[in-house]
Amino acid sequence: MSLAIDSYERIIENLYDGLYFVDRNRIITFWNKAAERISGYTADEVVGRSCADNILTHVDSEGNSMCTGVCPLAAAISDGEPRETELYLHHKDGFRVPVSIRVSALTDKDGNIIGGIELFTDISSQAANALRVKELEKLALIDHLTQLANRYYIEKEIQSLFEEKRRYNIPFGILLMDIDFFKKFNDRYGHNVGDDVLKFIANNFVANSRPFDLYGRWGGEEFVGIIRNINGNDLELLGNRLRSLIENSYIVHKNNKLYVTISIGATLVQENDTIESLIERVDSLLYKSKSSGRNRLTID
Repeated sequence: MSLAIDSYERIIENLYDGLYFVDRNRIITFWNKAAERISGYTADEVVGRSCADNILTHVDSEGNSMCTGVCPLAAAISDGEPRETELYLHHKDGFRVPVSIRVSALTDKDGNIIGGIELFTDISSQAANALRVKELEKLALIDHLTQLANRYYIEKEIQSLFEEKRRYNIPFGILLMDIDFFKKFNDRYGHNVGDDVLKFIANNFVANSRPFDLYGRWGGEEFVGIIRNINGNDLELLGNRLRSLIENSYIVHKNNKLYVTISIGATLVQENDTIESLIERVDSLLYKSKSSGRNRLTID
């Protein structure tokens, strides 16, 4: 019997998917190696704590917290019904990771609910982005702090999309994004924290990007997203999803949560555009977002 139990434990521990158990009070009792890899938190850091205690803090695509709203795991423990959905977990380094989760109740031999189990799968494009980083490093086209494409590469990519648009009529959009009140992070906490904020923002882009889109650092605290084959409505939805995920994430500095927001200008390429007119227009839209109160997206 102990041999069978040991085998089950090894299988669970070495699953590709993250797996954790909680008791009826949602206190974590088990946390496997994949959960460590996907979330950044070790088992020692989370076992014995509530799953809502600054750990995964799931949000949906609109930025709504599942810990204070309708938590699928809590619901499964309450009524015994399994559930599946896609959410965004909070990585230890601050960025959001899209995951597919499956939750169900745990029962004893008499069928009494004694807790819950969640299995979560990383559905981000990090593998594709890791390959892109290696390729860009070879060509010296990467921003070394954020590991995103640098401005030179962004400009080359936009130019190639103009050619693609001319030959095949494939549309594309641009997101120009600026960190709100970035100077206060440097002034109040120091440049190391400012660098952490830049990397935190970049990691959110990487974790939540489509494999065929490109995000880069335009300069300072400005970032650009080049979004292929998209219409205006979807560009607005995508930009607002990124904005909301960042707004509802945080980095931890000396046990304090530091929240960050971004303002965004968004536009689709137009028939008579040049790279200069495209950038000028999206820059003007970003300025409207900043002057209208920040933490918002303006699209034209």
